[in-house]
Amino acid sequence: MAAHHHDLARAAWRKSTRSGQDGNCVEVATSLPGIVAVRDSKNPHGPVLTFTNVEWAAFIRGIKAAAPGLSAFGSVQSCR
Repeated sequence: MAAHHHDLARAAWRKSTRSGQDGNCVEVATSLPGIVAVRDSKNPHGPVLTFTNVEWAAFIRGIKAAAPGLSAFGSVQSCR
């Protein structure tokens, strides 16, 4: 699999309100054209996983199928 490098300078990172107050959460940026980026909130300058919109939608469908009634990320808020 080839590595792809995306410009994440304009990413608007968000996290779930279900995230704990201890800082353990995953941040998601859906504001980028054609991709969804995911990173660890404790390491905002660390590695970022990127997915196509189709891949991300399949992931969310899988979560919802595995846990009916559970919103994949709860309501989403901006990270600061």
